[in-house]
Parts: sequence; C-alpha cells; structure tokens
Amino acid sequence: MYWYEDEVRHLEEIPQGGREAHSILFYGSSSLRLWHSLKMDFPTKTPCNLAFGGSTLAACVWFFDRIMVGYSPQAFVFYAGDNDLGDGRNPEEVYIFFLQLMVKVEARFGNVPCYFISLKPSLSRWHMAEQFKYTNILIESEIIKRSGNWHFIDIFKKMLDRSGKPDPTYYDQDGLHLSPKGYQLWKLLIQQKLG
Repeated sequence: MYWYEDEVRHLEEIPQGGREAHSILFYGSSSLRLWHSLKMDFPTKTPCNLAFGGSTLAACVWFFDRIMVGYSPQAFVFYAGDNDLGDGRNPEEVYIFFLQLMVKVEARFGNVPCYFISLKPSLSRWHMAEQFKYTNILIESEIIKRSGNWHFIDIFKKMLDRSGKPDPTYYDQDGLHLSPKGYQLWKLLIQQKLG
C-alpha cells in the first residue's frame, strides 16, 4: 500500500477546521478523484473529494481511518473495485473488502446514508465484463439483504450503448476514465438517488 502514501498524506493535510463543513464525502478511486466539476455539479451539498488515484477497494479500507478524521458527513458516496479486479483479485475478494468498508463507515459515521456506485463497464476492461457484473451482483445483493443505510447506484447498464457494449462517448481516450459526458451521466444518476 506504500505507493498510495503521497496522495493519502495530501488528503490528511486538508485543514481540520473546515472538514465539518462538507455535507457529502466522495471516496474511492481515480474515477472520482478526476471529477473536477464535482463542486459545481453538487453545489448545494458542499462535497469533499477524498478519492485517490489508482486506489483499490482494499486500499480504501486500509486508509479509511487515516483519511476520515474530523468529518461528519450527511452522506457518503463511494466508487472503487474495478482496480482490484484489474490487479487480478476475484469478485469474492472485492465483496469481502466491501463488507469491511461497511463496518468502518458505520463505526465512524453511524447510519449516515451511503451510496455505492456500481463498477463501470470500461472499454479497456471489457474483456472482464462478467467479473464486473458478478461483483456488482454480490454487492447489490448484500445492500438489498441488509435493507439499511446503503444504496446501490447502477451505472453499469446506463453506460452501455444500444449494442450492449460500453458507450465510447462516456470515456476518456484511455478507455478507462470518464469523459465530461460520462461525469454528467454520473451526476444525474447520483442526484436521482440523493434526492
């Protein structure tokens, strides 16, 4: 996990005094970290972007307690997991990391509303689509079974074109990260859940 240290230290250096002003936290991998219009897209929510590049769900669990000190959000939005699969982990491992994240979030924030953004169907990892779908099913089923404060935001199906493949207009040139149009879609789907 040492390769994340620089970005994690940067997040730890956010002034403590202003942390309670953020009503919604966005946490996870670079799909969130690169969302440069986040504050404009959620102007009434005072969002704070605590994502760090290349992070896995495992890393998000590992660094959670260090990064979350001093925050008292009214909502928590999370995206990670596709890098775990890209690194060779299996869907069951990602599911276990998600269970660990749920425990940590509840211990620190109580029953705050939490939103898991499903793994996206990226162009560069389309050969792993079945693993992505299965991971989403495992996590969504857990959220439904618990019927608690976690909510599942299904962006996978919404990012496909009419042929059932990832719509290239939603992606950057690398086929992995999002284009501005992709972020606008995420904004719409998240806002629908947040209400």
